[in-house]
Amino acid sequence: MTATRIGVGGAAAPYDVVVGSGVFAELPGLVGEQAAQVAVIHPEGLAELAWPVQRVLADAGHGVLALPVPDGEAAKTASVAAGLWERLGQAGFTRSDAVVGVGGGATTDLAGFVGATWLRGVRTVLVPTTLLGMVDAAVGGKTGINTPEGKNLVGAFHPPAGVLCDLATLPGLPAADYIGGLAEVIKAGFIADTVILDLVRADPEGAVRPEGRHTREIIERAIAVKAAVVSEDLRESGRREFLNYGHTLGHAIERAEAYRFRHGYAVSVGMVFAAELARLDGRIDAAAAAAHREVLTSVGLPVTYARGAWPGLRESMRVDKKARGATVRFVVLDAIGSPAILAGPSDALLERAYEAVAV
Repeated sequence: MTATRIGVGGAAAPYDVVVGSGVFAELPGLVGEQAAQVAVIHPEGLAELAWPVQRVLADAGHGVLALPVPDGEAAKTASVAAGLWERLGQAGFTRSDAVVGVGGGATTDLAGFVGATWLRGVRTVLVPTTLLGMVDAAVGGKTGINTPEGKNLVGAFHPPAGVLCDLATLPGLPAADYIGGLAEVIKAGFIADTVILDLVRADPEGAVRPEGRHTREIIERAIAVKAAVVSEDLRESGRREFLNYGHTLGHAIERAEAYRFRHGYAVSVGMVFAAELARLDGRIDAAAAAAHREVLTSVGLPVTYARGAWPGLRESMRVDKKARGATVRFVVLDAIGSPAILAGPSDALLERAYEAVAV
């Protein structure tokens, strides 16, 4: 299978997202010959999957420092990051060395943050092994860790030297994790590329399988949406904020669930909430709002959340990183494929929109 290269600009050093099967062979070229040591950060549960990455780097003459971390969001803490800094210091890790992050979005967020902060920034390559990581977390240079007060509140912009998306890793994903990643794919359809929505509607059963007939196309289209946005707005001073569609409520749900609720599931509920906000604000009609439920439920994503959770969720949204002072901002739609910002909606409007997802 021929690899596809999707360029990401907007940084001092533009890079490619390489999509295909067997792309691990390109890793040494992205790491660079100058790296005497390469730290491979990977989840403890993915040691077997990280092994081919370590082997290709060792075969290319790099010293490999394997750094396993907890699985999932449990890795994105200050204490885990501090432990990695300690290991890099003990290994004499220099500015010419490199970090490689292998795993899902939580691991690539952490690896990117460690790469951004060690010696004020070292070369970083990301190898996402989940659908969520491929289409969202690993692309764009956002890195971060969580705190008890919220998700990704501590982080840095640190574009990688490259991203390798090996589609051969996807069939091994649990079905629920793959479906969770589809939320970010579908999000790209609602904010930019409506062909994604058409392809999901045409074959929802295929959309939930890595072997589906449109799988590669919808993945590449979702990556292309994000690449285009971040190329124009690396540091989220404008258009990049649109990528947060569904995320304001979604992040609040994740925090309420102590990050045990899948990110994509939370964002799915958040998109339905945002669509209702737009409908109630007179921006979209009932059919456009209903399209969210139709597409998301067709692939098994949730569109409701607990009614009694609203007071806590509302408070969490006040400290969301997209807020400006006391003003909470929501990405909404003026039409499908046309995102906009709704700043400072009233509590009454927010509560009415939540009624549409409350059970």
